[in-house]
Amino acid sequence: MGADASRPPSVSRVRTTQQAAQRVAVEARLRRLTAPVESGPPVARERPLPGPPPSFGSPHEAPHVVRTAVAGREPYEPVLTEEESSAVDSVDSLGARMRGRLAGAVPLLDPGVPCLRVLVVLGTLAAIVAGVFAWRSRPVAEPLTPPVPMSVSSIVAASPSPTASVVVYVTGKVRRPGVLSLATGSRVADAIDAAGGIRPGAKPGALNLARRLVDGEQIVVGAPTPTSPGDVTPAGAAAGGLISLNSATAEQLNGLPGVGDVLAERIIEFREAHGGFQSVDQLREVSGVGEKRFSEIKDKVAL
Repeated sequence: MGADASRPPSVSRVRTTQQAAQRVAVEARLRRLTAPVESGPPVARERPLPGPPPSFGSPHEAPHVVRTAVAGREPYEPVLTEEESSAVDSVDSLGARMRGRLAGAVPLLDPGVPCLRVLVVLGTLAAIVAGVFAWRSRPVAEPLTPPVPMSVSSIVAASPSPTASVVVYVTGKVRRPGVLSLATGSRVADAIDAAGGIRPGAKPGALNLARRLVDGEQIVVGAPTPTSPGDVTPAGAAAGGLISLNSATAEQLNGLPGVGDVLAERIIEFREAHGGFQSVDQLREVSGVGEKRFSEIKDKVAL
């Protein structure tokens, strides 16, 4: 058996009673700290605890006294040991420290009016900076450069000329007769000058010196002028009563069937732009001359 079993029953009861008294004292202390204080004089009664038997020790010790509060009246402070008192004091000091820290932290949470103004200004500046950054970061569409329109003169200059020159045969009373190559748009007078000019004492005869040259034509200088009016071939008229496409005027072209003022001007413009007609079939290339109209006038014209 253990050591507690060998001890007398009275000693065990004493220790149990002391422990119960200590628990009661601690509970009473805690209730006093938490419960409201009631008015009225404290009334208590004393209850002696059973002490050790007379045989336990020779002078007989006075029994411990435990004070209990009467229900409904203010409790009085019980007797606590040193360890219990230190524990209760530690709890009180910890609570006081926590209350002090909370009381000091609450003012820090309140920024106050000046600090609030500073925070508002900083927030406004941050919003402005963010807006400017977002505005500068937006994608910007590049402007499209409109195409430069080409003028009519540049288009005409870019298109190559059908013939850069005309070749004519100059003969008759000139100093250097022969085949000559002249620039497109040259006149009969230019061809005579290129052939060395008219011989002394000779005359150009019936030549129209201002007429434009036609590629492949023959120019006879000093040919005798016909004496009979019936033998004279008018300018723009070919042999056999045909109209010359390369020298006829607008009035002469108007005499052709189906040809009016507008179509006559188109024929002359085509003749000047292409350096003359190379063949009668080129009339088909003139705007307004269809197959039906060409068949009506092809037998009435010549180069």
